[in-house]
Amino acid sequence: MLFIPSAYLCGIKLFQMKKSLLVVLLSSIFIALCAQEKPKIYNPQANARAEIAHAIQMASQTGKHVFLQIGGNWCPWCIKFHRFVHDTPALDSLLNQHYIVCMVNFSKENKNLDILAELEYPQRFGFPVFVILDGQGKRLHTQDSGLLESSEGYDLKKVQSFLQNWTAEALKPEKYQK
Repeated sequence: MLFIPSAYLCGIKLFQMKKSLLVVLLSSIFIALCAQEKPKIYNPQANARAEIAHAIQMASQTGKHVFLQIGGNWCPWCIKFHRFVHDTPALDSLLNQHYIVCMVNFSKENKNLDILAELEYPQRFGFPVFVILDGQGKRLHTQDSGLLESSEGYDLKKVQSFLQNWTAEALKPEKYQK
C-alpha cells in the first residue's frame, strides 16, 4: 500500500480550490465585460438621406459645414473617435462651432449604399470615414480616419488640424487674396 503524506494531499486540495476560485473569478469578469452595453452612436434604422438633408439645411442656415461620420456600432475605431472628440473639450467645441454633425450608419442591417455611392464611395478608406459637405450639400473632402491615428488612438493635433482646415471660415477665398 502506498503512503501519501496528508500535507501533500492538503496541498493538492488547496491548489484545486485556488484553481477553481481563479476560474470562477475570471469567468465572472468575462461575463461582466460582455454584459456591458456597447455604445450605440449609430442608428441602423435612421433615414440617412433625410438626416443628411436636414444637416445640409441647418449648415446653410448657420454658415457651417456638415461633418458626416460614417461607420457602425460594430466598429471599435468609430466608437473610439466619437468618445475622443466628445471627451476632448477643444475638439468637441471646434466640431460644434463649425459643423453640423450627422452620423451615417453602415452595418449589415443598413449599409446605406445609395448614399455612399452619391458620396463617391468613402467606404474605400475603411471605417470610420469622414465626409465634409458644404451648406449646399457639395462634397468638399473625404477623410481617411487612419491618417488621424497615433499609436492606440487618435492624435489630438491631427484631428484638430483636420477639423480646422475644413471649416467654412478656412475655405473663404478672401482669406487668401492679397
